[in-house]
Amino acid sequence: MKQNSDIYMPSDKPPLSKWIPLSFQHVFAMFGATVLVPILTGLSVSSALFTAGTGTLIYILITGAKVPAFLGSSFAFIPALISISQAYGVPYAMGGAVAAGIFYVIVATIIKSTGTGWLKKALPPVVIGSVIIVIGLNLAPTAMNMAMKTNGGNGDYSLVLLSIALFTLLITVVSNIFLKGFFNTIPILIGLVSGYLFTLIMGSIVPAYKLIDFSAVNAAPWFGLPTFKLPKFNWVPMLTFVIVSLATICEHLGDTMTISKVVGQDFYVNPGLHRTIAGDGVATAWAALWGGPPNTTYGENIGVMAITRVYSVWVIGGAAVIATILSFFPKFGALIQTIPTPVIGGISMLLFGIIASSGLRNLVESGVDYQNKRNLTISSVILVIGIGGGLVAFSMGQGLDFQLGGVALATVVGIILNLAIPKTVG
Repeated sequence: MKQNSDIYMPSDKPPLSKWIPLSFQHVFAMFGATVLVPILTGLSVSSALFTAGTGTLIYILITGAKVPAFLGSSFAFIPALISISQAYGVPYAMGGAVAAGIFYVIVATIIKSTGTGWLKKALPPVVIGSVIIVIGLNLAPTAMNMAMKTNGGNGDYSLVLLSIALFTLLITVVSNIFLKGFFNTIPILIGLVSGYLFTLIMGSIVPAYKLIDFSAVNAAPWFGLPTFKLPKFNWVPMLTFVIVSLATICEHLGDTMTISKVVGQDFYVNPGLHRTIAGDGVATAWAALWGGPPNTTYGENIGVMAITRVYSVWVIGGAAVIATILSFFPKFGALIQTIPTPVIGGISMLLFGIIASSGLRNLVESGVDYQNKRNLTISSVILVIGIGGGLVAFSMGQGLDFQLGGVALATVVGIILNLAIPKTVG
């Protein structure tokens, strides 16, 4: 698809002949990342698509159809989803996600009453940018294990798996850098399809490459409805997700600021940051009720808007409807789950790095001065704690154990340092 020469502002509705393909373009842009999160965490791909689509529609409703943002599966919650699911069970992880969504709404309510001054004081660019870097790099070991190890990333090293991952990465990188127009917006999808076909072809020639099993696809029904799942609540998972949501609020602030710059409208003011945060929070709580991963605004779709200059909320809404429709076909979801782990690993090498790089971009664009010792200190501590695996654990007795580590701990420490170190230090 050629770059669109027309500019569509958020309230503009393109003609149907353009509306549908433009919406599909956004679906392709978000698809790889949205389905990757449930694959990594063991959740349902169909549920993730359903909650991404319906969650986006909820966000559009709460923001008064003024912000062209697509909501997809959040990568920041991956460590919490995995650890809580293993320790307590998936229903308790979903309960934690509901708590995170409610926390978003509480923050939004406070912002509506008091303004954004306190939030900017607690979460300045030096904290936001550093935390986003940690979100990406904290997932780096996961990407490498999937790319190189058997048994879903938990076994022995394998050159066969590494070759699949590197091939997938190569195709994705080439697509991202050299392809033009429409194809430049879907490098993740191109990489996934290429790696999948490579594995399928090699598997028919070399037994060691035979990693794809279609038995689950054959057994899955063609049509099915998402299942409502009542979450369970425990204070440890809830508190864990709430603390992680401090990091995702940082991510939300950065994405909303970026969308504002791309569109040329200040969405912090109109419809207001309280509405964008509330929309994100309600969508996250809604996703948990259907067994889907928490939602977040997607940088991939912001990139599509920057390239095409199509900022229409109608187009984003169309993409949300398409994603929702796709979720009603379980056979499609089962097919997605046959994607080999090293293919996902190859994609993740780039994808997780892009998340970290967006944090660097946030620091650069915000003009954070690292000649200032205060900024240097805050960033340094956040990066080391977040990437190094810092962990605080304690027991309240009667089986009530709590752990705070990784992104969540780095975010909390970053906020404390930012508030404690005088701004005159430099």
